[in-house]
Amino acid sequence: MIQEFIWGNHSSVSEFILSGFSNEPQSKLILFTFFLLLYLSTLLGNGLIITLIYLDSRLHTPMYFFLSILSLLDVSYVTTTVPQMLAHLAQSKKTISYTGCVAQMFIFLVLGIAECILYAIMAYDRYVAICHPLHYTLIMNRLTCVVMAATCWTIGFLGALVYTVFTMHLPYCGPKVINHFFCEVPAVLKLACADTSLNDQVDFFLGFILLLIPLSLILASYVHIFAAILRIRSTQGRLKSFSTCASHITVVTMFYGPAMVMYMRPGSKSSPEHDKKLALFYNVVSAFLNPIIYSLRNKDVKGAFLKVIIKKDVLQ
Repeated sequence: MIQEFIWGNHSSVSEFILSGFSNEPQSKLILFTFFLLLYLSTLLGNGLIITLIYLDSRLHTPMYFFLSILSLLDVSYVTTTVPQMLAHLAQSKKTISYTGCVAQMFIFLVLGIAECILYAIMAYDRYVAICHPLHYTLIMNRLTCVVMAATCWTIGFLGALVYTVFTMHLPYCGPKVINHFFCEVPAVLKLACADTSLNDQVDFFLGFILLLIPLSLILASYVHIFAAILRIRSTQGRLKSFSTCASHITVVTMFYGPAMVMYMRPGSKSSPEHDKKLALFYNVVSAFLNPIIYSLRNKDVKGAFLKVIIKKDVLQ
């Protein structure tokens, strides 16, 4: 029924053209090389974190369980958009079918919304660990962690469904050039042959629920965390606690800032070129930087990596 609702109103458009970035051959070659290296580095970095967490029993804790999910989300997130962008940079044909556009939009939103919720859960995990250390294992037990992870995916699925249905049920009768490198809601809405004011209202409402509420929970968690840290008497203890949270705060800032600008403003105020840069930042750049930020500031992850390297050398 939902499928009929979406497909029944798309009028004469059977495919879209993604304009992407520059059409100059030299620029395309540079961009292709840059994004290919960035993509491969993202896969390597996040894949390494997932592998280390799986191999090292010391990392089998709620914090690293959620970190492994974040890495999995990031790998999936960039794979939804970057391979197609590379293909379009390597050839002159830049089309995507209507069905492919719907699928890409939906999967991208599922992963993005799930990541928003996951950041809030990770902040709550740090809140419990620092503010209620004696009850940490009781509160953050295995069942609770699994339920929280399932909640991320469920909210992501439902939120993406609403976004996609409200966007793609509109009539699209031409032009069909999307001024973006993938099918993102704000860029696609610009091509609708109908009034999109209702979509602006829905997007703002969903942005409030899926972005502002999780961000408020993150801020509330860190207010309590910082208050608890300031009560720690030893300087070393305070620095260790701050270091534990610094990585998460950095990642949250990189992701939420651009996402809120993109999805909580009226479509009439958006700039295509500006939107591309924002999308690159919270889709590609943040996924690339996440494993670097977490590994460089995390002694446990670095220790697990050294343990694997040393074990490999001994076996050889």
